[in-house]
Amino acid sequence: MQIRSRPCRIYGEAHAEYLLLQMTGEHELQSMDSEVAAIAQSAHHFLFAAIPVESWNDALSPWEAPAVWGTQGFGGNAMDTLRFLIEQVIPTLKRQFHLPENVKIILGGYSLAGLFALWASTQTDLFYGVAAASPSVWFPGWMEFEQQHLIQAQHIYLSLGDKEERTKNAVMAAVGDNIRTLHSRLAERGADCTLEWNSGGHFKDADLRTAKAFRWVMEEHA
Repeated sequence: MQIRSRPCRIYGEAHAEYLLLQMTGEHELQSMDSEVAAIAQSAHHFLFAAIPVESWNDALSPWEAPAVWGTQGFGGNAMDTLRFLIEQVIPTLKRQFHLPENVKIILGGYSLAGLFALWASTQTDLFYGVAAASPSVWFPGWMEFEQQHLIQAQHIYLSLGDKEERTKNAVMAAVGDNIRTLHSRLAERGADCTLEWNSGGHFKDADLRTAKAFRWVMEEHA
């Protein structure tokens, strides 16, 4: 389905209780069917939209930052992406698929899309839950930002691969400590949250890890 010239992939059903949104890169679209099949093991009725981004590093980063690996830095265009979700994607899907006015919206994603979901939830209380699988919480300045701008979703799933913090890249090696700290902050504030450790590094089973994240947010709070 085209939403403002973006080819979004839609799965699930109309009149659903949950609306699941995931920002995706080219690299994820080939495993999207298996991800949605894994989400569908849940008993809940959902509509799922995979929304492509043109430049992953730019569209999903909350502010500009220099390259951490390779040569491509981060453009800091997350606010434009969030605006597109709120002003175009959500109203279009609600209308097209006759979703209830109070549909529970869960924003999720993997890696930088997971960080985007956490950040988006500091900007608006629109999201019922955040499904952040292996989120890039190593992103420069994120932990300080989150102390000043609290995550407003009440249901937050965090996960990480148990080998992810074992990297020679000094910036990314902070991911383990940062996610533990974020999890305890959220728990102290009374949010309903979990931190799950998966076996392996960052690139293992991204589709299934993301599916598990969405499923947890739907399952826990039925």
